[in-house]
Amino acid sequence: MPKQKKTQSRPKALYRVKNWSEYDKALVERGSITFWMSDDFEKAWRYSGEKQRGSQFDYSDQAILIMLTIKEVFHLTNRGAEGFVRSIFQMMKINLPVPDHTTLSKRGKDLKVSLPKKANQKLNIVMDSTGLKIYGEGEWKVRQHGVSKRRTWRKLHLGANPEDGEIQAAILTENSISDDAAVADLLKQIEPEIEEFAADGAYDKRKVYDSLNAHSPHAKILIPPHKNARIWRHGNTKAERLKRDENLRSIRKHGRKEWKKNSGYHVRSLSETAMFRLKTIFGDELSARLLETQTTQALVRCAALNKMTHLGMPQSYKVA
Repeated sequence: MPKQKKTQSRPKALYRVKNWSEYDKALVERGSITFWMSDDFEKAWRYSGEKQRGSQFDYSDQAILIMLTIKEVFHLTNRGAEGFVRSIFQMMKINLPVPDHTTLSKRGKDLKVSLPKKANQKLNIVMDSTGLKIYGEGEWKVRQHGVSKRRTWRKLHLGANPEDGEIQAAILTENSISDDAAVADLLKQIEPEIEEFAADGAYDKRKVYDSLNAHSPHAKILIPPHKNARIWRHGNTKAERLKRDENLRSIRKHGRKEWKKNSGYHVRSLSETAMFRLKTIFGDELSARLLETQTTQALVRCAALNKMTHLGMPQSYKVA
């Protein structure tokens, strides 16, 4: 057989960070314990509401959130976070009690976590999902002995702003929930009007378009239809043409590659960048065992990532 010629791969583009000084300070600030504690945390540490008999609410939600955030940022266990914060209080001579690991576990089930966001009147959204491991083995064991039946994942659905990487919406579900089924709940977390929405072909469903049109009627929707897709509403009707059908007509006329280039669909890949940052910083595994606690753990990570994003992001430009 004749030898096949090796195709030369294109060299990777080189980028350079132009705001390295500011970004370097932001990276250092991420490791500051004072950054993860609000200025008024001492006043808001204890629970100030009405207590019921037998209630465990001796600590405020803010105190529990600070503890869980420190646990995720510094990769600690509940017991490790308890000991870490207690030692910090002792060094700073702060006379406050510290929630123990049992309290953190119980309160984490129903803790409400809101994502810190910048004020925007309009924004662009890219949406995708990724898997977070619960049970399972490492890569070496899988390669040697195969995948175990106990290998289980949760699915984290994210809606992010491609301009600054800020996570605007997040939902954790079981791995059986499809991407399109989570769109309506994700959009409920986004208050500003959406100017442009981008997602992959898994979101090419009628209910996704219906949810987007109800939320932001004038939004530009960039979802590539399937290769064997058909027109939903033909041009011989008096009704307004569907955005999805216009995308399909453009793909049939110019080709899928040209449509992606002209429409700006490439911004969708920035959702994968947000998920890559999340997994790189916090890992791809959840330590909690209940779905409610796992949801809190995932949302705490998203909130912490947004705070890191607000500190500063690299601004790069292409060199070669």
